[in-house]
Amino acid sequence: MNPPKTDARRRHDPEIRGFASDNYAGAHPEVLAALALANGGHQIAYGEDDYTDHLQQVIRGHFGASAEAFPVFNGTGANVVALQALTDRWGAVICAESAHINVDEGGAPERMGGLKLLTVPTPEGKLTPELIDRQAYGWDDEHRAMPQVVSITQNTELGTVYTPDEVRAICEHAHAHGMKVHLDGARIANAAASLDVPMRAFTNAVGVDVLSFGGTKNGALFGEAVVVLNRDAVSHMKHLRKLSMQLASKMRFVSVQLEALLAKDLWLSNARHANEMAQRLAEGVRAVHGVEILHPVQANAVFARLPHDVSERLQKRYRFYFWDEAAGDVRWMCAFDTTEDDVDGFVAALKEEMAR
Repeated sequence: MNPPKTDARRRHDPEIRGFASDNYAGAHPEVLAALALANGGHQIAYGEDDYTDHLQQVIRGHFGASAEAFPVFNGTGANVVALQALTDRWGAVICAESAHINVDEGGAPERMGGLKLLTVPTPEGKLTPELIDRQAYGWDDEHRAMPQVVSITQNTELGTVYTPDEVRAICEHAHAHGMKVHLDGARIANAAASLDVPMRAFTNAVGVDVLSFGGTKNGALFGEAVVVLNRDAVSHMKHLRKLSMQLASKMRFVSVQLEALLAKDLWLSNARHANEMAQRLAEGVRAVHGVEILHPVQANAVFARLPHDVSERLQKRYRFYFWDEAAGDVRWMCAFDTTEDDVDGFVAALKEEMAR
């Protein structure tokens, strides 16, 4: 049978690379192959398909026998659904001031989820029990939103990584106050690769109740999942997912991507490579006089400070974002498909612009 005719054609140069976001990368070839395998024929819609059923086994292999995955479209959706499932209508969520749920989700947790975010300034983007206590009070005060959840990001928005012991301390502290713990794992694979431990070592093994599992930044085309680790901590997940417009009718195409990443070690090899490229980038940048690396490079992000005019010229050659434009701070991200030549070319361009 001849393939159907199409007028679709490539409209971009696949050789162009940037350092703006790991979301800029395409899908891993093994993920695309898995999507093709899942195509054809009819499968039951809304998650009753064979691929979503098998994904549960794969997820339990990583996160324990009681884990349950609820695939969703995107990371913001995963976070909003997860936090709604952990809170009452009067509930609040303690998070770092730099947290993605606070800074980069367009107010969705508050506007769509109806949650109050109680933020805390954090060094290197990481919460501690002591920092949590700045907002962990007033449970009986009807004039204040009730703190019910602590949300942490692994790895953090500043590219730093919580150790398992640090997450355990947060979980024990939160649980002692009757609060639950959510982990935003948009880059959970990069954190596990950095720590060289299984993902369970800093999630279910140390007390995390619910996880937003990220696939897109790790080589998926689209799709994430809410992974419930403690079923006693949540309520009505299925209904909340639908209510939040995150229930995919053809869910097999989300589930099979996550399976392709997780069934073997593709998730880990992708993350290790991205992290290694970030280390290579950091090493190259450190040799450039006048450029300062701002935070420990522990995953696939490099934060740096350099003259504003240099960044503007460099952005015309490679895409990347300012993190704090007034201060001259920028963020450079590496992805699963970043190459050594990409990094070396960028460092050479940086040196040229700094010398002008």
